[in-house]
Amino acid sequence: MQIQIRKGEDSDRDAIARFQVAMAWETESYKLDYETVLKGVGAVLKNEKLGAYYVAVIDNQVVGSLLTTYEWSDWRNGTVLWIQSVYVDSLFRKRGVYAALYSRVKAFVEGDESLKGIRLYVDESNQKAMEVYIRLGMNGEHYRVFEWMKE
Repeated sequence: MQIQIRKGEDSDRDAIARFQVAMAWETESYKLDYETVLKGVGAVLKNEKLGAYYVAVIDNQVVGSLLTTYEWSDWRNGTVLWIQSVYVDSLFRKRGVYAALYSRVKAFVEGDESLKGIRLYVDESNQKAMEVYIRLGMNGEHYRVFEWMKE
């Protein structure tokens, strides 16, 4: 099984949107509106200032994706990439799909002087995801994310 990692393209829009709807339900029992998500994914694919999707492909099938967005760090005088919207199709989990996606993003950051690191947030109840992130060398020791969102 060979995993190919590439930047997301407009032809991946439906798969990425389906992944996001599935992820929200699976991790938070939260029902997203598919059409809204589809438009949101499309907006990123059309405008890299918003972020960039990376997809994992096996046998010409998109089996996982993640979104990177940007945070300016005045402490580091550079940009930190946030990994968001991570999803791997349940049939392809525990096969290194997320590790391959993460490795691609990490290599991108390592090769660009203006990029200073990678962050992500994870629901505190998602123990399996946290174990993967720790295994890949990330830590959750420094910060806890708080938010306020309009409904």
